[in-house]
Amino acid sequence: MNSTSEIKSVYKEGDSRYYVPSAPPPPSHFDYPTATGIPVNSHPLSSNTDNNSTIQFHPKHPVSWSSGLCNCFDDISTCCLTCWCPCITFGRIAEIVDRGSTSCGASAALYTLILCVTGCSCLYSCFYRSKLRGQYFLEESPCTDCCIHCCCEECSLCQEYRELKHHGFDMSIGWYGNMERQKRLDAMAPVVQGTMSR
Repeated sequence: MNSTSEIKSVYKEGDSRYYVPSAPPPPSHFDYPTATGIPVNSHPLSSNTDNNSTIQFHPKHPVSWSSGLCNCFDDISTCCLTCWCPCITFGRIAEIVDRGSTSCGASAALYTLILCVTGCSCLYSCFYRSKLRGQYFLEESPCTDCCIHCCCEECSLCQEYRELKHHGFDMSIGWYGNMERQKRLDAMAPVVQGTMSR
């Protein structure tokens, strides 16, 4: 049985919410993260084919954020951290979004320097909102990324922080801490036998 017939048997043909790409989309259209081993909320539509590869189904339209822009009080500790030390919140976001290529400290220091010199750190942080949206195919709402950061910097940082937590990251331990945590969890996972015998 080929993978196309399997897909049709699992999903309704008339279901217009999802589509199966015929080829991988170009990087400029979708910028999904590579498999990292970080526990994330899996997409409800995925199927294994005969060669054990996974076909991912992507929504036709960007998905909504896990929480609203003004839901800062959903996570009081993040709200307080961002209100008093937005540089730390931004540094943690940047480290996760950059997959560890920049440290929290370096990003936070640059954010603080830009804030002290120009007063417009939002012009730096809005680029990370765009990167985050690209990685998780999130909608650009309620307006453009730069407008959101310029008008409501703290709310936008809180929303991005909550979104990464929603995707399974422990923001306080950084990228490499999350990788180590996942390795430990994988090592503790029980081994499941493939078939049963009498």
